[in-house]
Amino acid sequence: MNPIIIEARNIVTSFGENLIHDNVSCTIREHEIYALLGGSGSGKSTLLREMIMLGKPSSGTIHIFGTDISHLSLVEAQGLRKKWGVLFQSGALYSSLTVGENIALLYEEYTDLPPKLIRELIKLKIDLVGLPQHAIHLYPSELSGGMVKRASLARALALDPKVLFLDEPTSGLDPLSSRQFDALIQQLRELLGLTVVMVTHDLDTIHHIVDRFLLLGERKVIAEGTLDEVLAINHPIIDYFFQKETHGIKS
Repeated sequence: MNPIIIEARNIVTSFGENLIHDNVSCTIREHEIYALLGGSGSGKSTLLREMIMLGKPSSGTIHIFGTDISHLSLVEAQGLRKKWGVLFQSGALYSSLTVGENIALLYEEYTDLPPKLIRELIKLKIDLVGLPQHAIHLYPSELSGGMVKRASLARALALDPKVLFLDEPTSGLDPLSSRQFDALIQQLRELLGLTVVMVTHDLDTIHHIVDRFLLLGERKVIAEGTLDEVLAINHPIIDYFFQKETHGIKS
């Protein structure tokens, strides 16, 4: 069994009187494609944000690579962030910069690499995600939705992360583009030895590439495991969430 990369224990998250997580726990192992699932407002995106240190739980602990992320200095936090890449739902590319310039930002911020090497690395990342080389010179407004996702993924992979966090990676894509993006994530996991953590509503993604997942509901963990393990559990939220797979409807 692969070692645990991320471990969340007894997470409680509240915003004022609004309780989001009530003692939520999960474990994510090396090289898994692991999904955070749940209905709208279940706290899956909030949990992802807490894992990448864009939010902080009210109580509980999150360990990544064995490090408790709640008690880090600024320098320690920056060092840890270099070990993961993030693909936000909208892509979050800087609209005033070309694709190449968006990717270059990470090298300029976190490395002392010479410009010539940075240009070569950008070409490599562009190729890695299946974009044509001329996309380096395009602005986000000149890209299709699928190309925006791939360009954002290239930026997320710039520093050769060990963990890749994806927030609704196939949101806004047509079915064919969604399945192609799923296949790309699977290929990158194998090629780069990545651990992938994603928030998704896409039941086709869950069925085809996710190894294990966490299903959140009623502020708690409803289930955690493989698809077969979770479907074997008798719970109304599981029935509601996955009955739509039978009818070809996405949650």
